[in-house]
Amino acid sequence: MTSQPTILVGTVEKTVWVRVEGKGSFLNSTGLKEFAREMMGRGYRQFAVDLRGCPMMDSTFMGTLAGIALRLRDIGEGELRALNLNERNRDLLCNLGLDQLFTIDGGEGGGVGESATSLEGGAEDKASRARTMLEAHEACVEANPENEAKFKDVLEFLKQDLRSAS
Repeated sequence: MTSQPTILVGTVEKTVWVRVEGKGSFLNSTGLKEFAREMMGRGYRQFAVDLRGCPMMDSTFMGTLAGIALRLRDIGEGELRALNLNERNRDLLCNLGLDQLFTIDGGEGGGVGESATSLEGGAEDKASRARTMLEAHEACVEANPENEAKFKDVLEFLKQDLRSAS
């Protein structure tokens, strides 16, 4: 595992592979969200996220995964699979009810392949980061309404943060 979190991406046949090396957090969520939107725009509907090298995820990153799965559901086809989770990440996703939204398994698979590229964590402004964080937490609530109580204060703070950044 590298000291700086990295997200490697690639495609194998009709599947988009994402491998997270390091912590999945708000710092790398915007790049993942934008990449997934681009790939869906190109017609990809199968996403496999390998979390073997990811020791933990924050709520923004989990919400970003939920947002990808929700978009696939809205499109009406495809799925997001989370692979090779450690016990902590599995518990986090299950506690938020996100295990009902996408498939969680230990499966080995094709991986990102030889043509993998690293998503760059480009410089994003405060408003862009706050927007990503808000969308991620809203996705957690959409996926499981019980999460509203858990994220009520976070959602209000992020909405306020966005208003002040505008």
